[in-house]
Amino acid sequence: MVIYASIELPSGSTSFNQVWQTGQVSGDIPQRHATTGDNMRSVNTIDFVSGLTSDTGAIGGGSRQRKRNVHGVINVVSWGILMPVGAMAARYLKVFKVANPAWFYLHVACQASAYAVGVAGWGTGLKLGSDSPGVRHDTHRNIGITLFALGTLQVFALLLRPKPDHKYRFYWNIYHYSIGYTVIILSIINIFEGLDILDPEKNGKKHTLAAKPDISILFGFV
Repeated sequence: MVIYASIELPSGSTSFNQVWQTGQVSGDIPQRHATTGDNMRSVNTIDFVSGLTSDTGAIGGGSRQRKRNVHGVINVVSWGILMPVGAMAARYLKVFKVANPAWFYLHVACQASAYAVGVAGWGTGLKLGSDSPGVRHDTHRNIGITLFALGTLQVFALLLRPKPDHKYRFYWNIYHYSIGYTVIILSIINIFEGLDILDPEKNGKKHTLAAKPDISILFGFV
């Protein structure tokens, strides 16, 4: 559909912000459009002399996209790489006597680094949410908050860690392993939730582990 219109521009100005929307029609009457996702990002700047458009309109679309990309990279490194590598160090290296206690320090280093980087990723997510009124990704947000809470519990697990021969060590192991693997599973889910948000051109197809064999292999070892 092509719409023709005549516009009288204010003197001295040729570049303006524009907003467009799509929505349902009922009885030839336009209905309210959605207030989430792409409907809240349908804005750009157009120069009526040159005909050029820019995505960096009044709400800073380009800057926001960069922040989203940074948020995604930080969290993939934290929850998607460092956390599983730390778990694999504890699972596969501690069986070798020659690797003791190196495996433990490697495990702690990976998990502590993952948590520190994850805090930064969580903070960028909160900032993105506050800068994007009307744009909601509830599943991604709720899983992210849960991951941060469980990750914090794992940090406390290090502080509360009893000695190997302590009578409560068995219960501590259950606590530590359960939360650890829950964090890794939720990390997988939330990474793909984030990929779906970052990739609006996926034509409705969900990202899956089958479509990402490199990630599938990594988590398969965990």
